[in-house]
Amino acid sequence: MKTSLVKLDGLNRSLTVELPIDTFNVKTDKVLKNMASQVKIDGFRKGKAPITLLKKRFGASASADAANEVVSETLADALEDSKSKPAVQPSLTNIDSKDSETFSYTVEFEIFPEIKSPDFSKIKVEQINFKITKEDEDRTLNGLKEQLTEYSPVKRKSKIGDRLTINFKGLIDGEVFDGGEAENFNLVLGKGSMIEGFEEGLTDIATNKDVTLNLSFPKDYHAQNLAAKDVTFEVNIKEIGSPKAPKMDEKFAEKFAEKSMDDLRVKIKEQMQMEAEGIVAKQNKDAVFSELLVANEFEVPQASIKIEAQSLLKEMESSLEQQGIPSNGKMPASDFNEEATRRVKLGFLVSQIVADNKLTADKDQVNDKLIEISHSYGENAQQMIDYYKQDPQRLSGIESLVIEQMVVELVLETAKVKQKNMKFQEITQQR
Repeated sequence: MKTSLVKLDGLNRSLTVELPIDTFNVKTDKVLKNMASQVKIDGFRKGKAPITLLKKRFGASASADAANEVVSETLADALEDSKSKPAVQPSLTNIDSKDSETFSYTVEFEIFPEIKSPDFSKIKVEQINFKITKEDEDRTLNGLKEQLTEYSPVKRKSKIGDRLTINFKGLIDGEVFDGGEAENFNLVLGKGSMIEGFEEGLTDIATNKDVTLNLSFPKDYHAQNLAAKDVTFEVNIKEIGSPKAPKMDEKFAEKFAEKSMDDLRVKIKEQMQMEAEGIVAKQNKDAVFSELLVANEFEVPQASIKIEAQSLLKEMESSLEQQGIPSNGKMPASDFNEEATRRVKLGFLVSQIVADNKLTADKDQVNDKLIEISHSYGENAQQMIDYYKQDPQRLSGIESLVIEQMVVELVLETAKVKQKNMKFQEITQQR
């Protein structure tokens, strides 16, 4: 066997393999004899037709089958001989069986990138700290209070705190914009849920009044097609509801399955702590991984990116279907290439760091992580734990999370870390 490896662009490689022509001929004869035993040829018993006749009738098909078998049987050795490690299955690009002395074939493939673990001491990374304050608890309690607030129709003019039921149309250049129209829409004045000027313009207005509001969307509005645009809202106030808030007493606590307000406060703080810890842990981990990528730029196989992009597309379609939004199948996987590239790069880099530092997760660490995650499942915690333990593949996902955290902690041991204190409200708004 003779191999010749050629470097193409990026991570692409071309490998040509040469073998004695007898290797191919013997394989072709074997394929033909196998065909002869399975087909009936007029004038001959099965398996007794001469090889020359078989070559004439089935030669092209036999040659193709023989070539594929030779490639299949020799490719692994050829790759090892050329010291090549394909990132994905090689693609057969050429076969030459016409030469009187040699049989050759060429495959193309992408190789794994060469990656070196970065010097963690040169990495600068920001990490978030937080503390649940009484102000945070009070704000959450007020949110629960608002959930139980009842509104009774009144005939006076509207004021801050009232809930209005309105119909409205939003027009830009005389046309209703997408999502700019609603009927029986409930709006609590003073909450700041609409753009500036909207709620203010509906204050001190009587029921059944039509109001025209000439406003502008903020420059940083989340919908870029509306940002900084002038808009006219035509609003009809159908009903004004006056609020009646519940008392913050034992009866209030019982509505949330607690015996007292003190117990409710404890429960609220625990839930807030768990929520914030989850968000902060993810953001802190992402911050470390982002800096790792910046510190080590390298190419990744395009085939791996395509596979990951397809996976992200399927995740998106599945998520839409769960929300009752059917997938039209028209979204191209290439739309996810940027995120797919980041994920693939990160996967390679983390794997290299794990290998270089011989990081492994033991059963206790995996079990502790599983229990930690299960806390967010409430009464179904044990069911969740059992679900993962029943399938080694599912459990390997938890193991990956443990190892990723080990990488994060390893980086933070020597990296230049800047601590950033944030409030609970700031953290939860970043979800």
